[in-house]
Amino acid sequence: MVTTARDETTKADLTKPLKRFRAAAFVTGLGLLGLVVVMVIRYVFDNPGPSAVYSPIHGVIYMVYLVLAVDLALKARWSVKGTIGVLLAGCVPFFSFVAERAVTRRVSEGRPL
Repeated sequence: MVTTARDETTKADLTKPLKRFRAAAFVTGLGLLGLVVVMVIRYVFDNPGPSAVYSPIHGVIYMVYLVLAVDLALKARWSVKGTIGVLLAGCVPFFSFVAERAVTRRVSEGRPL
């Protein structure tokens, strides 16, 4: 039997990237909830101050999430469709939490995304 690079990727190789992704997904989820609060303050109470401060911070948090998700996707050999789904999950409040659980389960089981 011929082994490929895909066969040689083990759960142990994915432990650190998965932990980094899980932390980023959690922080991104909390960051999105914070962004919702800031947007309510901005548009309901007509106070753009908190939004001006927090929105760039949230942008950096999301960029870190993107980098760590792509890193894990490349190492775990996800499909393009699965990778894009996980990346978009960081844009919708609560979806990053759902995506994190699904990714953790599949990577732990050795199943592709």
